[in-house]
Amino acid sequence: MIIGTVNANREASIRLQVRGPDGHEQEMEALIDTGFNGFLTLPLAVITSLGLPRLGRGRAILADGSEVLFNVYEATVRWEGQSRTVELDATETATLVGMALLEGYTLRIEVVSGGRVTIEAVS
Repeated sequence: MIIGTVNANREASIRLQVRGPDGHEQEMEALIDTGFNGFLTLPLAVITSLGLPRLGRGRAILADGSEVLFNVYEATVRWEGQSRTVELDATETATLVGMALLEGYTLRIEVVSGGRVTIEAVS
């Protein structure tokens, strides 16, 4: 089970460890984004510091209807104590956990400041 919290802005977040190909890890706060169907987004500065390999380019249509292009990278995340290799999108925003990373899990959010976020494997 993964445990997180809801902040004063009603954003659900968890702590996430991301590892690059040389084994260097960085821990960060990641916001849960149920409107994002990918695995993960990371700021370019984090991608660069971890030396993540670029896989190609991606394209997305945002909620406002605008289209964006972005680079796609590969990283390993620590997920329930296990290493999991995922594709991630480079962004200039906060680190986001998307629905692809949550697939096969139940997400529960107590939507109050300081509320509990739990992510648990579907049995």
